[in-house]
Amino acid sequence: MTEIAMTTEEKKPYKFAMAISFLMALPLAGVLLLHPGAMLDANGHYNHSALMMVMIGISGGFIHGVGFLPKFWVWKWLFSPYVAWPLMLWGYYTWFLT
Repeated sequence: MTEIAMTTEEKKPYKFAMAISFLMALPLAGVLLLHPGAMLDANGHYNHSALMMVMIGISGGFIHGVGFLPKFWVWKWLFSPYVAWPLMLWGYYTWFLT
């Protein structure tokens, strides 16, 4: 049984891209945990749909950053850096410019 589990050969992502993903996700997660008021909009309210997307980006950043490769194609796409990086950039935009 272990031979079957070990026969799948998958490519690991590039280490530099993994480091970028992890280092982009770490400050955003810290801000959301320690000082969530920094993510308020100009009116003093949370945009819950935007924060949900930013949290998906943070999750994707951590998942890609530690080198985990999901098996199911939906999760593989959702937590890829192609989706996570723009969502995290949106989070940095919300954090610094609004």
